Amino acid sequence: MKTLPLNKFRTSTKIICGVSLLIVAAVVLLTALSVLQLFHASLILIGLLLCLAAIGYRIHLKSVEQQTRRLTEFNRVHMATVEALATAIDARDQVDIGHVRRTQIYAVRLGELLGLPEDEINALRTGALLHDIGKLAIPDHILSKPDKLTPAELEKTKIHPVVGASILEKVGFDYPVVPTVRHHHERWDGTGYPDGLQGKDIPLTARILCVADAYDTLRGARPYRPAIPRDQSRQIILEGSGGRFDPTIVQTLIKNLVFLEAEVNEQGHAYPDPSAEYMPVAKPQDQHFAEQIKLANREVFNLYELAREFSGSVTLFQTLQMFAKKVGEFVPYDTCILYLLDEGKQSASAAHVEGNNADVLSLRRIKVGQGATGFALKSSETVINAEPDLDFSYSQTELLEQYSTMAAVPLIADGELLGAVTIYSHELAAYGEEHIRLLETISRIASDAIGKSLLHDEATTHAMTDPMTGLPNARSLQLQFEREAGRASRSDTGFQLLMLDLDGFKLVNDTFGHKVGDELLREVGQVILGQLRDYDFLARYGGDEFVAIVPNAEPEDVADLCERIERAVGDFRLPVGEKGDARVGVSLGSAGYPQAGATFDQIVVAADKAMYTRKISRKRLLAITNASGRPTDAAPPDKISSGNLIVELDESHVLASRSIN
Repeated sequence: MKTLPLNKFRTSTKIICGVSLLIVAAVVLLTALSVLQLFHASLILIGLLLCLAAIGYRIHLKSVEQQTRRLTEFNRVHMATVEALATAIDARDQVDIGHVRRTQIYAVRLGELLGLPEDEINALRTGALLHDIGKLAIPDHILSKPDKLTPAELEKTKIHPVVGASILEKVGFDYPVVPTVRHHHERWDGTGYPDGLQGKDIPLTARILCVADAYDTLRGARPYRPAIPRDQSRQIILEGSGGRFDPTIVQTLIKNLVFLEAEVNEQGHAYPDPSAEYMPVAKPQDQHFAEQIKLANREVFNLYELAREFSGSVTLFQTLQMFAKKVGEFVPYDTCILYLLDEGKQSASAAHVEGNNADVLSLRRIKVGQGATGFALKSSETVINAEPDLDFSYSQTELLEQYSTMAAVPLIADGELLGAVTIYSHELAAYGEEHIRLLETISRIASDAIGKSLLHDEATTHAMTDPMTGLPNARSLQLQFEREAGRASRSDTGFQLLMLDLDGFKLVNDTFGHKVGDELLREVGQVILGQLRDYDFLARYGGDEFVAIVPNAEPEDVADLCERIERAVGDFRLPVGEKGDARVGVSLGSAGYPQAGATFDQIVVAADKAMYTRKISRKRLLAITNASGRPTDAAPPDKISSGNLIVELDESHVLASRSIN
């Protein structure tokens, strides 16, 4: 940068003018005096002039000294400003505070050892501080990324030498700072950037800065790796000699490495413990400004990562679980409850609980407007530092004593209230403004993800659910079959697939209408479901057919199950007003996996054939009974094969109506 010119020493000029006036006066005096008087007057005049000259010279020296001090102070402030700017830039890049100063020490000392002139030393002194100023043009999420950069992200970072040089060109340095910064990522072998210069075509100052920057980068910790010890860093630099680095500069660095690192330590920029991993600072109070810049950028990146992770979550459970976890990373809590509004939007239930008392609080349900969380739901506003007991009844004394403060934030997506997040703390006396700011920011990001998850779950439910009965549909049945088949293969077990076909359902539709038929179908589905175990699976397969998957069942268990289903369905009556009661029977057939087949289609076909075979056999038996007048029972359970089990009700009893009776 151009230095300020010295003043024109106005004080000294005034003195010289005064002396000149005295000389003119002396000449006039000399013409008027005698020779003797002239001699004495000359002596006096000469003495006077000498005194005045001495005084003027002293004043001149003092003025020069003052101007020099001012210029030195200006240069000091200028360089301090440059250092502060450089430190702030490195802090944004998540680089430790000493990086630019250490790089400057290495670069300047290497330049001196290699005999560079003063202007190039100055270029190294300033260029080392500002070599990464072009990173202002690189997005924060790339600079703050805690992992290695992708090839595309790495390409984006390569713009910073050109951008940096463009910025510094406007400053007008008197020494070659701009080429030093522009070319400090060129490689000796010509494969560097931005211009692909090779060998001595690369400015010497840029070659020096390249080695200094690379060595210090290796020795310092980074978000994606810990610091590298001196010997290992030294070896890496040596391996780059002749490829990435100028061999002469590498040898100079290696020979003087101990001396250079000693100077770094003396100036208070020692490297961290090589075994220590990069750790962003957690508390911004009373910290170096660079650490606060790091914190701000880490927050930006963490929120960016949060949004990215939320976008990858599919199920509502995954989204809520991630939400509670991420809140804890930003805001301390002992318990976090995520509430979602119920269908009527008059109350909200705890959809996920993280932290203390999760088992007890997972069953919580609150009314909108009730307690602190209910107020947040009703007003759609954040509740800060309310009394936790407002959310708990006096019967829950063990909970009332555990928390000292709380905060509740409504969850809103696209203008629609979804629920609320409530956090409780025992350790904190109150949540601060920064806590609430972060909680609200995270909640806004999470609300969008929760809204999408709710829509996804709803769409998935519709896609996998029969709209008539509310039972799983054929698509869901096939997926369940695949899961059970996989489990059976892993555990070397099997399961039974039951095909159930309603008898007389068409007659119900013809007699009472399809509306009654639809209602009967729903009710019978629930009747059948009531006979199954919690882990059994029932789906509506289509029309008046149902399919059940029954794992871990012995043949006698299946026979007993079918008898119970037969009785339950046969006993069910659906009142239809004055027309009487509608009822149906059921025919069942079973096929075992893997005995009857290895695929879904094979097992379904086997069970379906068994069911219809038994249905036909049953009709024949009924026909014989009606012709002979003697009742004939179906085959007893102990005579029925576990692979092909059929039970069918007498179709003459599938409809009961007062109008018919």
